[in-house]
Amino acid sequence: MAKKIFGRVVIVLPAIALQVLWYLLVFRFINYLSDYHLADIIHVIFSVLAVIFVASLISRRDESSYKLLWVTVIVAMPILGSILYLFLGNKRTGKHLDRNIEVASEALERKKFCKEENVLEEIDISKYEAKRLLQSLSHICDDTHFPMLHNESVKYYPMGELVFEDMCKDLKKAEKYVYIEYFILQEGKFWNTLTDILEKKAKEGVDVRVIYDDLGSIGTYSVKDVAGLRKKGIKCIPFNPFLLIRTQLNNRTHRKIMVIDGEIAYSGGINIADEYINEIHPYGVWKDIGFRLTGKAVYSYELMFLEFWNSSKHKDEVIKNEPPSLKDRHIINDIPENDGYILPYYDSPERDDHTSNVLYTEILTMATDYVWFYTPYLMLGDSLFDAFIRAARRGVDVRLITPGVSDSKLVHRISRSYYKDLLNAGVKIYEYTPGFVHAKAMICDDIVAGIGTVNLDYRSLFLHYECSSIFYKSKIIFDLKNDYLKTQSECTEIVKENWNFSAFHRFIDNLLRLIAPLL
Repeated sequence: MAKKIFGRVVIVLPAIALQVLWYLLVFRFINYLSDYHLADIIHVIFSVLAVIFVASLISRRDESSYKLLWVTVIVAMPILGSILYLFLGNKRTGKHLDRNIEVASEALERKKFCKEENVLEEIDISKYEAKRLLQSLSHICDDTHFPMLHNESVKYYPMGELVFEDMCKDLKKAEKYVYIEYFILQEGKFWNTLTDILEKKAKEGVDVRVIYDDLGSIGTYSVKDVAGLRKKGIKCIPFNPFLLIRTQLNNRTHRKIMVIDGEIAYSGGINIADEYINEIHPYGVWKDIGFRLTGKAVYSYELMFLEFWNSSKHKDEVIKNEPPSLKDRHIINDIPENDGYILPYYDSPERDDHTSNVLYTEILTMATDYVWFYTPYLMLGDSLFDAFIRAARRGVDVRLITPGVSDSKLVHRISRSYYKDLLNAGVKIYEYTPGFVHAKAMICDDIVAGIGTVNLDYRSLFLHYECSSIFYKSKIIFDLKNDYLKTQSECTEIVKENWNFSAFHRFIDNLLRLIAPLL
């Protein structure tokens, strides 16, 4: 891993050096002006800029913790803070990346697909007992341009090794194309086994394409590895290549997607690395979950992949032909009570309403009996933090399962800093004793569940591209519930009486929570 990181750093070192040189020139220019007794003028200029930036931050529809971080930096260091904010403070993705994704989306006619296939367009929401929930789901459809669909079939996996077994079986049957997009690719039994299958499929004429996140895989996948795939007939590209230290660096694809022939889709929390299938145990037992879809919902995941592939390639390298028509697929077209409904979508840092953060806040607000979450990381923004506390205080059974063994001591400490307030409100917290929980899921009132890639932290909720599926009145809700209760039986419940710390300990935790949006 260290060798791969070193190799990547060497490649991008010239670009980073140029950028650092630019910053140094800016500071040198300021010092030059200061030598001519213009320091007071410079100070006034940057003080004015600081006020403008702070006013802009306060007025923005953004998470208060992020705004507080930058207000603190700018107030503490008006000149340096203002410069840093100019270059790094805008957390939105680069304009060209967003523009390319939007162009790809329009070419694939995602909005048309949403309008034509959305079952919420066909029903009178006011007649449903879950009117409030359906209103929220309808808003997600409008905001993301992904439809709510009849769910044909879905299989739940309580552990990553079970996903691996079925993936291999399905890939061996691929006839037309395989699309794969993951945050992390890493050499090992998992990826090497898939690669062997994909190589054979590529030789048979199957179109195999892979997207991996360039920063997420910086220590596990290299340019050399990509070249090796291409020699095997597998097309592979990095998403948002790591070239410069810039705001766009934050906007990663944290999505996990596999689509086979437009008939099958896999997603969930599982990356393609051996710890996810418990082939290795760096943090004890690795608890992760996923699901396998068939039916129209597969097309939503296919669109997610195609948008990112086409936005990342030159015009002569995009997938020009539209995917097969939905009418040509092996789909049950009239299944009003087959297995409930499904709404697949992806989060984008470009949206004013950050989809999963809004959804989870609303789910906590409308819950009447219980809301349970799996999450590996717990760094909540104010709106979601308050929603947890208010739901628990009004008597809703709110639970969290988090890792007992963490992959990051710093992040684990910040996550635990939220425990006291949550416990005092009545939230029940369980730490998974056998090892690390990487599962990301929500389940509420036996009627709705969400499974995907979204952690309860700032990066997932506000900075990354994520993907999830919301299931409404589907059997998978009870599969998830049973798995949650089984996992809870292997956990240690956190008791609030044991969660009282010294004033100094709380002070350090408060400082760490201030920088949580950067982690």
